[in-house]
Amino acid sequence: MNSEQVKGKWNQIKGKMKQEYGIAVDDDASFTEGKYEELLGRAQEKTGKAKEDLKKEIESW
Repeated sequence: MNSEQVKGKWNQIKGKMKQEYGIAVDDDASFTEGKYEELLGRAQEKTGKAKEDLKKEIESW
């Protein structure tokens, strides 16, 4: 497991925490940001690529 994969795990955790915060305060924007963060974390963990590189790839879809 490389450092980008570890960062991916952490990004997933941060994303889930943002989602829970969004639910708690009824903030759809925070919930959506959390889902995006979790998506990036999962992709980062699977591919081992940097978060910035994955953002560029996702935005080009």
